[in-house]
Amino acid sequence: MAKFPGKIFISSDLTKFPEKSLTSLIKRDDLQMKEIEIWEIILKWGLAQNLNLISDPDTWLDDGFKSMKNTLQNCLPLIRFYSLSSKEFFHRVEPYKKLLNQQLYKELLSSYMDPDIKANENISLPRSLKINGIIDSKIVDLNIVSLITRWIDKVDVNIKFAQFRELYLPYKFQLLLRGSRDGFTPKRFHELCDDKPCTVTFIKIKGTGEIIGGYNPTVWLSSGGWGKIKDSFIFSFKSKKEFFKDPILSKVKDYNYALNRLLERHGPFFGGDILIYSEDSRTNYSTSYCQQTFYEKKIRNTIDKFSMDDYEVFQLISR
Repeated sequence: MAKFPGKIFISSDLTKFPEKSLTSLIKRDDLQMKEIEIWEIILKWGLAQNLNLISDPDTWLDDGFKSMKNTLQNCLPLIRFYSLSSKEFFHRVEPYKKLLNQQLYKELLSSYMDPDIKANENISLPRSLKINGIIDSKIVDLNIVSLITRWIDKVDVNIKFAQFRELYLPYKFQLLLRGSRDGFTPKRFHELCDDKPCTVTFIKIKGTGEIIGGYNPTVWLSSGGWGKIKDSFIFSFKSKKEFFKDPILSKVKDYNYALNRLLERHGPFFGGDILIYSEDSRTNYSTSYCQQTFYEKKIRNTIDKFSMDDYEVFQLISR
């Protein structure tokens, strides 16, 4: 049922569809429907139980809203409103705002409009939609990919809520390099990644599970000096499973030193903030550490050297 819910709702008479079956379906994390579609299904189900109401909420009187709210009292708490885009919220939820708890409505509105408000700890994460062909990664999943892509496209006013929005996947992440497959030398990095625009690097740190990395909107080179880039950024996550707990986005603050492309023995080298290199381009990386320098925030609490479990570089391709 969770894999093909649309067929169930299309084939069912919603006037006879049991509330218990509906709530058991929409509470599932693996329900393969967009949140706005789930919202519209429960509205249709509610209308099917209130045949005196027509679909246009502008025609409803207060008694109509009270009746509908009572009908949907067990369904409304199961809708993940924070997964909706601002456009979906304003055009397809706002007309029904009298159905929502006033405090919830106020907090939702703030999440779309206030860049400084913090997210409530009780917000549900987006549903686990299965979308093939986006990325082949041993380090990250679609939740992290969606969040990184939002940061790249700057689609959220408040980045503190970005991880709670529905998956945003306008790009295919094409694998260029995986350390465990291609090796951990600067030479292989430059052979496979140089001259390819718009890349994201993911690094999994051995022993901690941390994931760090950065976005390069231009190209990597094995020489040529500092890369003067305006829109590059670096990031960190506590782990793959805990991506939603205080992810760090650190934007470049000194554009003149966004990328270090000075030597062929350097790997992915974001300013002075993520440094990965070896003594010789043909030998494995000997030094890796983070030190807040040319980007706004530090992405690790230590400047100690680290070893990599693995690292991957992807090129973004529009879908």
